[in-house]
Amino acid sequence: MKLIGSTTSPYVRRIRLLLADSDYEFVNLDIYGQGRDELRRNNPALKIPMLIDDNQEVYDSRVIARYLSEKQGMVPLTWDQENQLTLIDAANDSAVILLLSARSGIDTNEDLMFFNLQRERIMMTFRTLAAMVDDGQFSQWSYPAICLYCLVDWIDFRDLVDFTGVESLLGFRDQHRDQPLVAATDPRKA
Repeated sequence: MKLIGSTTSPYVRRIRLLLADSDYEFVNLDIYGQGRDELRRNNPALKIPMLIDDNQEVYDSRVIARYLSEKQGMVPLTWDQENQLTLIDAANDSAVILLLSARSGIDTNEDLMFFNLQRERIMMTFRTLAAMVDDGQFSQWSYPAICLYCLVDWIDFRDLVDFTGVESLLGFRDQHRDQPLVAATDPRKA
């Protein structure tokens, strides 16, 4: 099994954490530099992560997680967990948009509808996710908890939002720093 991605991607990190007890090869690409050609050869969507397992190619972290879950005979996610992932992915997608826009030289702090909508989505989902954390919905180290961990840690690492009012998300992150492979997959070490 081979996982293609980047050490700084929160989407790749969640799969690396999910694969903590598995034997696989990790191919770390600079997807905006020298690794772009390899990404083009392996994934027509030009996204990471991508999993290759024998002759099966699987694109997108959510689909990869489902594939691995079925392959390993894990219990499928509940609809509530699927909704949690939708919230996590929405905030993550908006944060990636803000980061890439800023890296492209665009002032994302301007009062523009597009960037205002991204910030609104992040904070709305963060408030909802913080309430879920407070309610104990992420108390088990499961795939949704892994995804939430990766999101919160990555957004903090990239300094993309102010966590005022949603500090329980940082508390959640801090509680799980000792989980297997969390330190080894820290994007700050990339």
